[in-house]
Amino acid sequence: MPSNDVRTLLQAAVPTAAVGVVATVVSGVVAGGKGALGAGVATVVVTVFMGIGLIVLQRTARTLPHLFQGMGLLLYTTQVLALFVFMAAFKDTTLFNPRAFALTLVIATLAWIAAQARAHMKAKILYIEPEKTGTSA
Repeated sequence: MPSNDVRTLLQAAVPTAAVGVVATVVSGVVAGGKGALGAGVATVVVTVFMGIGLIVLQRTARTLPHLFQGMGLLLYTTQVLALFVFMAAFKDTTLFNPRAFALTLVIATLAWIAAQARAHMKAKILYIEPEKTGTSA
């Protein structure tokens, strides 16, 4: 994975993890151990889903740049739908607090999207590939 891709992934994952830790602590204080567990699970789910999506999108941009925009829209739509499926699947669970899970899922997703947008805006991406000097023809 090129260094720009890793940098973008880290710049999105670290703030999301920080938001997840805060949400876990707040959920633990408000809803007890089950609230903390729900928030922790939600943070992991968001980080894994969005991280895999970012990697897939970056590989698509590199190999099939003409499909990048369409793939991005399809990917984000699929991710949001999958997160809603997770919320619906675990709404009646007794393993953890479903309200803490759902709130953390939404907050962590918004944190990821904001951090990824910020990382992309700050990235110094070349629009034109520079020519290599000193190559033999």
